[in-house]
Amino acid sequence: MRILLYTGKGGVGKTSIAAATALRCADLGYRTVVVSTDAAHSLADSFDTHIGNEPIEIAPNLKGQEIDILHQMEKYWGTVQEWFSTVLAWRGVSDLIADEASVLPGMEELASLLQIVYLHDANEYDVIIVDCAPTGETLRLLSLPEVAKWYLTHIFPIERKMMQVAGPLLRSMTDLPIPDDKLFDSIKELILQLDRMHQLLADTQKSSVRLVLNPEKMVIKEAQRTFTYLNLFGYSTDLIISNRIIPAAVGDQYFDAWKGSQARYGHLVEEAFAPVPILKVPLMDQEVVGVEMLRKMAAAIYGEADPATVFYAGQPQSITKDDGHYLLKIRLPFIGKEDLNIARNGDELAITLGNFRRNVILPRVLALLDIQKAKFEGDQLVLTFVDGADKVKARAAG
Repeated sequence: MRILLYTGKGGVGKTSIAAATALRCADLGYRTVVVSTDAAHSLADSFDTHIGNEPIEIAPNLKGQEIDILHQMEKYWGTVQEWFSTVLAWRGVSDLIADEASVLPGMEELASLLQIVYLHDANEYDVIIVDCAPTGETLRLLSLPEVAKWYLTHIFPIERKMMQVAGPLLRSMTDLPIPDDKLFDSIKELILQLDRMHQLLADTQKSSVRLVLNPEKMVIKEAQRTFTYLNLFGYSTDLIISNRIIPAAVGDQYFDAWKGSQARYGHLVEEAFAPVPILKVPLMDQEVVGVEMLRKMAAAIYGEADPATVFYAGQPQSITKDDGHYLLKIRLPFIGKEDLNIARNGDELAITLGNFRRNVILPRVLALLDIQKAKFEGDQLVLTFVDGADKVKARAAG
């Protein structure tokens, strides 16, 4: 089974590409389901057909689903939301406002992502394609399993035990709704589901994230930042899809500046994401709506290639902590250490090795630190980041 997640900045065409990919997989004979986790669903618009909150057939071998947020909320958050709403009502908040306020930010999208676990475990599909929310929301959600796992291991048992001891006393002193075993069991089950989701999505042979972008500066920068954080959280990006490239055959002088700009930024895309493969998709000659146009787009994206292929295995970069220092490891195959040059501007890192250039967006934890040293370990460039004060101490000790 393959799980393919398509994400990108809003408006880059990720839904059309996810839909086209799903149709291509179905045409190749894979039992395929395409699911939208974006709160602003547009999957049905891409296929120009109705898609419900349960998987329904939209083509041979292909089902589609636009997840019903209310159903998912009840399924995964019902008990937690009910308790939170009761607490707000106890504080004097009206029932209507309490019900609305009990839906914490991100809960809807998170509940949608948990549908991936259900679809996987149902074992009815060969390929699960996920049309994710725009990158910012998706990244926040994909980071939650790590936080949840830590909470379950370190905090949850203590809180539950304390409440078992203090609960009866509190109930005798106040009418404040007190968490009971049902609530704790619901939270535990939710966290275990999150951990299960992380295991599935971090399996590089099973799951891949694919970034969709347009060759424009702001879009590329956001895609770079997303790429860095995906690596940080252990998710594999196996493909970059650069969409809406104006074909060279378009000769109107009006488009010359656009074509020149796209050519320049095309080089930036290659510098930012190498060695991950980059597929270029031309701007289609009409709106991509309906099965016929989606098939045309799929042919333009993949040619004769199988979209379910793992296009790139492994992580081009990783971040680890060692003896109080952070190590950023960047895979640079076939490159020597001659003429190594590292230029830094805030959270952007430009690495030049001979004729090779790589642009990296640093996560916040590294953007605040200094680079102490750089060295090669095999085909990996290893950069050691330290706190400025630690760097001064190290020099003084030397």
